[in-house]
Amino acid sequence: MSEVRRSTSSSYRPRSSWIKRPKREWKPLEDRSCTDLPWFLLFTLFLVGMCGICGFTIMTGGAARLVFGYDSYGNTCGQRNEPIEGVRLSGLDHTDRKFVFFLDPCNIDIIQRKIKSMALCVSQCPTEELATYHDLKRFAMINGSELCSYELPGHKYPQLPERFEKCPKLPVPESKALPVFNRCTPVDISCYAKFAEAVVTFVSDNSMLNRLIAGVAASKEIIVGLCLLALVLSMILMVIIRYISAVLVWILTALVVLGSLGGTSVLWWLYIDYRITMNETMTKDLRETEEPIDGIKTTEDHAQGLLIYAVSATVFTGILLLLMLFMRKRVALTIALFHVAGKVFIHLPLLALQPFYTFLALSLFWVYWIMVLLFLGTTGNPEKNEDTGLVEFRLTGALQYMTWYHAVGLIWISEFILACQQMTVAGAVVTYYFTRDKTKLPVTPILSSVLRLVRYHLGTVAKGSFIITLVKIPRLILMYIHNQLKGKENACARCMLKTCICCLWCLEKCLNYLNQNAYAATAINSTNFCTSARDAFMILVENALRVATINTVGDFVLFLGKILIVTCTAFAGVLALNYQRDYTEWVLPLIIVCLFAFLVAHCFLSIFEIVVDVLFLCFAIDTKYNNGTHGREFYMDKALMEFVENSRRSMAMEERGRSKRARPKEDVELTEVKAMAPGTSSA
Repeated sequence: MSEVRRSTSSSYRPRSSWIKRPKREWKPLEDRSCTDLPWFLLFTLFLVGMCGICGFTIMTGGAARLVFGYDSYGNTCGQRNEPIEGVRLSGLDHTDRKFVFFLDPCNIDIIQRKIKSMALCVSQCPTEELATYHDLKRFAMINGSELCSYELPGHKYPQLPERFEKCPKLPVPESKALPVFNRCTPVDISCYAKFAEAVVTFVSDNSMLNRLIAGVAASKEIIVGLCLLALVLSMILMVIIRYISAVLVWILTALVVLGSLGGTSVLWWLYIDYRITMNETMTKDLRETEEPIDGIKTTEDHAQGLLIYAVSATVFTGILLLLMLFMRKRVALTIALFHVAGKVFIHLPLLALQPFYTFLALSLFWVYWIMVLLFLGTTGNPEKNEDTGLVEFRLTGALQYMTWYHAVGLIWISEFILACQQMTVAGAVVTYYFTRDKTKLPVTPILSSVLRLVRYHLGTVAKGSFIITLVKIPRLILMYIHNQLKGKENACARCMLKTCICCLWCLEKCLNYLNQNAYAATAINSTNFCTSARDAFMILVENALRVATINTVGDFVLFLGKILIVTCTAFAGVLALNYQRDYTEWVLPLIIVCLFAFLVAHCFLSIFEIVVDVLFLCFAIDTKYNNGTHGREFYMDKALMEFVENSRRSMAMEERGRSKRARPKEDVELTEVKAMAPGTSSA
């Protein structure tokens, strides 16, 4: 407790000391104290509210109605029910009726995504197809399961006039109950063909859909093997980048420059050739006829367009060459950071498993969120729908805002989990960078980073993720409005909506990048979110050109790495699938494999990208406050040290060149002084 008290007192200084201090004092890993504690308490209260919503749905019966199902009269299947005022046939004892049966299970409302059919609680799902009302009667007599409305006696089904409205639509398909939710589902899903066509618009006939599904089922072992291959390739690529980063970056840079020069040259050549051909054609046509030709105007427009393209390409190429000229040294920094990032993964191999933990945490939370959302759909007061005559449970009054609260929880908690990953990776990389003797690293740096996060910095993560949530929610609302008004709004409104969505998306990306660096600054100095964001922003502004180079060159290299993994996985899939089926049946398995490969590559290389960004922030702080002298030694790796030494050497050569250019004038002045000296002494 005394250590915590000392660290806390050292981190919270009077405002006067902040004003007097000329610059920020970076003390990596020296002090550690709790940051943004009020935000941690606010996030905890928010989590209590989320759990309260889940408890409310369970206490009010929403969970039971979802799991066990309920009929169109508000009765929950499999239990004794209380009567509902104003609803006939409610309050029935369904202890022996545990399954939900729909009179017309194939009547699906695609827009509302629900079955528009009367539901009943039955004791057994139909085990065979029932083609006539006599079959319904026989099934009720033998199995004791009445498939018509409760007020209709089973032995009178064929004679009752209400059978057309309150009995199932004939023929009744064979059904089986779902394992958990006890809904009678048709064994033959052909009646869902209309729904499948609406969802999968590229499938035109059932035969194609059946062939695709059969291809996936027959190739499941190959699909699993290819997914594992994508996983292995992603892990190997992260190590290989360390050794080929220099060659890869310079080859890509050269290709971009040569491509721009070649494209510009081709455009100018096309323009000159077109202009020469046009002049020859115009001279020939004017000789043959004295009247002006309409095609001459069109030809001149084409030539003018080619000229505009050529000039634009020339300007673009010139800017690109200037950028490459000024940023050539900073490209070397990107290569060095990639090299050191490879070493980080060698010393901290568990970093490669971080995407698995994050994906597992997100999956568990999303499953919980969807279940509670479904509970909310069956929670509330029972109301009779006047159009269908069916009972529906709806949240009314203040309770309807629970759905919005739950939706905000989806975004905030998901961003919180992703931010925890960023803070964990940043803490491990910071520990690696600012430990001079790498043999004295903690036994489990990842676990140590997680423990520091849980003990000190959950409030900082909660605050950063909330800021992202504040930007993301308006963007999602605008996207929803844009989709709802598609085809109805005018061109001006559509343009304004798209502009706002684009601006919010850009703002979100910028805040994500700033948050990531703020987490790294918190991991270094244990400062609160605002202080860390300010410090990180100042460092990034001071190194703006380096940041631009790393983000452009580095992101492009990592993107090509993702494409390489997807291409290799797809090629291996073609070779593996070639031995057992036609090309038309490869489509869906290959699409599944390629999507999974890209997802895996993105997860792994995004961790690599975070490591590079954190390393750069540490490097910028190291070079700003240390100079390699005694007492101010660098923390950086040998590869980064070589980059610094090369930069110093080049700067020294530039200083030497400037001094040589200034020396002749100094020599002349010195000669004049020496010439005047003897005369003065003789006088």
